[in-house]
Amino acid sequence: MKFFIDTANLNDIKEAQDLGVLDGVTTNPSLMAKEGISGKENILNHYKAICEIVDGDVSAEVIATDFDGMVKEGEELAALHEQIVVKIPMTKDGVKACKYFTEKGIRTNVTLVFSVGQALLAAKAGATYVSPFLGRLDDISTDGLNLIEEIRLVYDNYLYDTQILAASIRHTMHVVNCAKIGADVMTGPLSSILGLLKHPLTDIGLAQFLADHAKANS
Repeated sequence: MKFFIDTANLNDIKEAQDLGVLDGVTTNPSLMAKEGISGKENILNHYKAICEIVDGDVSAEVIATDFDGMVKEGEELAALHEQIVVKIPMTKDGVKACKYFTEKGIRTNVTLVFSVGQALLAAKAGATYVSPFLGRLDDISTDGLNLIEEIRLVYDNYLYDTQILAASIRHTMHVVNCAKIGADVMTGPLSSILGLLKHPLTDIGLAQFLADHAKANS
């Protein structure tokens, strides 16, 4: 499973990259605003800065909601860097834009997916990635992991190449469970990745090794 980090914070991206396990980055307007990044030129430059840090795909989201606007923004984003993947919403015009970009050889990430039907349409339109938001489904007492599992079944039935990018990851167990059910990619905060490092027996064992070493060499 690929590990993406869902942020616009360059320090967090660099820390994940330095860990040696990062495969890409996802961002959105809300994450940009959280970092105080505004204005078209600043946002575009920030995307380029992210691409200079990571080796993998960087999802850059369009703001437009109409077909022509998505195409215009998406082509501009794709021209920024070869690592850019154009992120488009799961709407009627979004599906049309996805098909357009597919035919142009521009990679896409269809976002805000909450049903198997939406994921199926995205795959039919040739999406590179589809982003089901399991955390937001969990927030309304719906099983987000079950959605990932159902999309996996449908994609495997018809051998779709579209990768399932589990989004809205909230914690480490989301990551583990997505890996169990076959998500191709997870994207979440740095904490969800670093949490995989933690186990009390590791800490206890390391402390004991160091204590024994100190005794043997005192």
